[in-house]
Amino acid sequence: MEWRYRETVLVLSTLAFFATMAGRLAISPVVPAITDAFSVSNGVVGLALTGLWMAYFAAQFPSGILADRFGERRVILVAVGGTAVTSLLLAAAPAFSVFVLATVLLGGVAGLHYSVASTLLARTYTGSLGAAIGFHNSGGPAAGLVAPVAAAWVGAQYGWRPAVALGAVVAVPIFLLFAWRVRPTEPRRPDDPMAERFDRDPIVELLSRPRIAFTVCLAAAGAFVWQATSSFLPTFLTAFRGQSQTVAGAVFSAYFVVQAVTQVGVGAVSDRYGREPATAGCMVLAAAGFALLIAAPGTLALAAAVLLVGTGLGWGGALIPRFMDELGDEEQGAGFGLVRTVYGVVGSFGSVVTGLLADLFGWAVSFGVLTGLLVLVFAALAVNWVLELGY
Repeated sequence: MEWRYRETVLVLSTLAFFATMAGRLAISPVVPAITDAFSVSNGVVGLALTGLWMAYFAAQFPSGILADRFGERRVILVAVGGTAVTSLLLAAAPAFSVFVLATVLLGGVAGLHYSVASTLLARTYTGSLGAAIGFHNSGGPAAGLVAPVAAAWVGAQYGWRPAVALGAVVAVPIFLLFAWRVRPTEPRRPDDPMAERFDRDPIVELLSRPRIAFTVCLAAAGAFVWQATSSFLPTFLTAFRGQSQTVAGAVFSAYFVVQAVTQVGVGAVSDRYGREPATAGCMVLAAAGFALLIAAPGTLALAAAVLLVGTGLGWGGALIPRFMDELGDEEQGAGFGLVRTVYGVVGSFGSVVTGLLADLFGWAVSFGVLTGLLVLVFAALAVNWVLELGY
């Protein structure tokens, strides 16, 4: 098959997503060393990480506006280059206050990428957008597989500062590749005053469209479960299923591998059979996987659960193109950034709520709630289809 320019855009956008995710994920494996270095508690470091993820999702809406004004290429370069700079600032932080500031800044600049890259792919691909977004989304799980392992090894050998600096080591060559091979993109709305794009009425109007509002609710529930799983799956495996930390780490890596591999297939299924059936299928698979994790002992059940959960939580390849289907060409930049900010900020509470439920009621109840959310999304899709509600 002849290599086309759109494949170059797809691959380099995926690598850019890998870089921005790797910078964020390099911190978690060396949290104990960071707490020792600054003499702070895990809770305080956790608060800094919460600030990172909140800043990441808060940046999605402004990123779309910036892309409409300056073009997608420039914004993606700022995201990847900013990841490199803030990773170095993290590594050099002389005091914990600087570390917190750099952590939040890292989340903010990294958050400029995803919505803008999705819009760039929507401009580049037509009939196969779901597969393209699925491939692009695999950059995140791929970083989840590689970055924590690499950061843990570097941290053990050389300390936490070189470990978090890995974000810059990854981001710099990808920044140069993207700048070299991706052509400048024409901004969609270069003359619109940026302040007007933040007016309340257009925002309310877009979010109140029935199909947009419905999709935001579905995505918020899915993001809630994804965030909780990414935060607590290893802890669940050790505390509830009695796995060793080594096995739990291997299973966690396998989860990311499955998600990276199956995202493209999920997107392709959504292109062929529709966004709603593909999304509903993801919810069924993930819910079944969680049920196995909670109720079925044994290695075989664990392996099946990882396959089901990893595939099912790749719902983004099916559901995210639904937003693009509903947004006009001139709305996709800021519009998609807006909806991603909304559902992402809501979904970011998955970690704190799941941890609180585990403290109060145990891991079975905590992960049972996640299963219930997935079933609720499936039920909403089924009712919308059966009753032909049009959402």
